[in-house]
Amino acid sequence: MPGLNLAAAGLRLAFAGEGIIDLPELTLVPGTLTALTGPSGSGKSTLLYLLSGLLQPDAGSIAWAGQDLAGMRESQRDRWRRQHAGFIFQNFHLIEELSPLDNVLVPLWFDHFSAAAARPRAIALLDQLEVPRRRAHVSLLSRGEQQRVAIARALITDPAVIFADEPTASLDAASGQTVIAVLRDLALEQGRTVLVATHDAALRQQAGTTVQLDHGRTRQSEAAA
Repeated sequence: MPGLNLAAAGLRLAFAGEGIIDLPELTLVPGTLTALTGPSGSGKSTLLYLLSGLLQPDAGSIAWAGQDLAGMRESQRDRWRRQHAGFIFQNFHLIEELSPLDNVLVPLWFDHFSAAAARPRAIALLDQLEVPRRRAHVSLLSRGEQQRVAIARALITDPAVIFADEPTASLDAASGQTVIAVLRDLALEQGRTVLVATHDAALRQQAGTTVQLDHGRTRQSEAAA
């Protein structure tokens, strides 16, 4: 649906003292897996943070369903993200002392939703992602399993938009393929908007669109073969 496109225009942000994001235009549509590529330091993670509302740009707009994220206060951007977006962090950011199930339910605590009501969905997500949810602590899981817990946590609120920062970077080949399959399914089968910052050639091959960054600037955007 055009109204649910995530569209950035004239996006600029100075970062890390000398870097800059300079993005004239980018539109992400539902049902598409988009790979954001480029060398380390090119601004991939920073752009993810901008488009998800974790950072506010110096200039430009980020439009979604009639709203401009760039013009919102931080609390408003946080609310938008909790309602509409899921973020899969490269380093997972799980709470090691909690179980896999409790980690998935963490986002609901911020909006005072009932964890008990969401428990069946959390269990279903962990089972779908083949995570041994009965472990007492998430620290007892393998890195691949921890990444899948992070994916389940990002999906617990049924978001329309998924952001993923190097989701396969620290995984072995088998775990990486599992995560790639999940991301592809989220876009192609479930109709979500999925944007992934990655160096992974296997993930890039599965993306419908590739956007390349070079020092914070778009070099080219192309459909995957």
